[in-house]
Amino acid sequence: MLHTLRSRSESGGRVEMGQIEIAALLRLSRPSVTSGLRELILARLVKKQRNGVYRINAMLAGYESPAEAQRAIEGMDIDDRLDDPDFVARYHRAVEDYREQLALERRKKLRVA
Repeated sequence: MLHTLRSRSESGGRVEMGQIEIAALLRLSRPSVTSGLRELILARLVKKQRNGVYRINAMLAGYESPAEAQRAIEGMDIDDRLDDPDFVARYHRAVEDYREQLALERRKKLRVA
């Protein structure tokens, strides 16, 4: 999915493509695309800007020139950098936080029902 998004991105990593279009390109179901995008977002490889608009991590995006790439990477938030030694640990924490959030929402629904 990441390769497909990157191949369709503008310089700097902006991608304007809805989940239905991604699903059609990859011959996947929309729930599979939703799940895949969630994983990419939790890993900070992709950011959702709004429905149908995503931005690929600056360290993975394509650029018009090396200077443009360097400026983008230098301007990154440290938490988004793929070369940070804590990157993998932060990803695992983000996944765990997401799962805890889902469990909390399920418990709230059960109490209301």
